[in-house]
Amino acid sequence: MKKISVSLSGHQTSISLEDEFITALHQIAKHDKVSIASIINKIDSARKPGTNLSSAIRVWILKNHL
Repeated sequence: MKKISVSLSGHQTSISLEDEFITALHQIAKHDKVSIASIINKIDSARKPGTNLSSAIRVWILKNHL
């Protein structure tokens, strides 16, 4: 597990993800020419209330980038 720090709606937060998901985020960001923070902000704004952000990121990666 690794922690990454991002700014969401102007507030710093850290997210714990397995190395494989961090690597996937880096690859997706590079491919799409966007920042990891912008990807996470997109996922954060679309997730259902009460859904854990780390879980939402994992599901988004699996649904959209396999």
